[in-house]
Amino acid sequence: MDNLLLRTFLEVAATGSFINASERLFVTQSAVSLRIQRLEEALGKPLFTRSKAGAELTQAGREFERYALSLIKIWEEARQHVGLPEGYTKSLTIGAHYSLWPRLGFRWLDALQETMPTLNIRAELGMPDRLIRYLTEGQIQVALTYTPQLRSGLSAHKIADETLVLASAVPATMDALGDKYVFVDWGPEFVHAHRLELPELGQSGLSLSLGAMSADYVRRRGKAAYLPARYIKRYLDDGSMHLVPEAPRFPFPIWSVWRDDLEGDIQGRALASLVAIQTQLAELEGEVLQDLRMISPSQKYETLGNAG
Repeated sequence: MDNLLLRTFLEVAATGSFINASERLFVTQSAVSLRIQRLEEALGKPLFTRSKAGAELTQAGREFERYALSLIKIWEEARQHVGLPEGYTKSLTIGAHYSLWPRLGFRWLDALQETMPTLNIRAELGMPDRLIRYLTEGQIQVALTYTPQLRSGLSAHKIADETLVLASAVPATMDALGDKYVFVDWGPEFVHAHRLELPELGQSGLSLSLGAMSADYVRRRGKAAYLPARYIKRYLDDGSMHLVPEAPRFPFPIWSVWRDDLEGDIQGRALASLVAIQTQLAELEGEVLQDLRMISPSQKYETLGNAG
């Protein structure tokens, strides 16, 4: 069975649309249609019901989906095992949200190489929905994400609460941010809390869904935004960014999601090293939060979404 056909089928099934699948696969819609047609001809059954609303799995499609996932998983296991470089005995593929590679993910790679020198490691980048797809298909064995989506065969462990703080490239107060404020979209819970408690900042004409990468834009253009404390500490230390007094913080959980069939010894040691790294980073984050307390005259330490 052609692996490309299987992946195309799973993408259409996940997105419910030939158009969306083509965008994710970076091919034309006609290419997606042709691949699905070839698959349906090989199986002798229609896999999707097409309509203007999109594409919905037929009964045969739903039955085939679990086989497609199994075939992809077996292929990934074979590829990773057979392709091990000389001197390496096991492999681990890690996926992470792009905001979690700096400071956390890269340090985790260092720790894994030190504690398990014969472990072959591969890193992937992805948004939450794609990371979960990679996990279910067996392309990765563990993912770091802010928004875990559990599926059969997956388990999640909360690593810590990332803390989002309001920081500005130039010293500023809450009532003087004006058009310097940039709204960074950190997900539905953040958006809801922000709308309720910081309506005066809700009229920003610029919204970024770029996670921690927004920090560079904010810093270089004299703007302000909610950003991860651990990520911007280096900028706070060198004076290129400043905490905004009286600004509420926002806790944002970090999760690791694991395939249940990952070898227990690898998962145990990898999880232990991840927790140890996060503990170190929590100390740095604590320094930032202490600084926020010190510069806030009211000495209140409010949480966005739980103020007062």
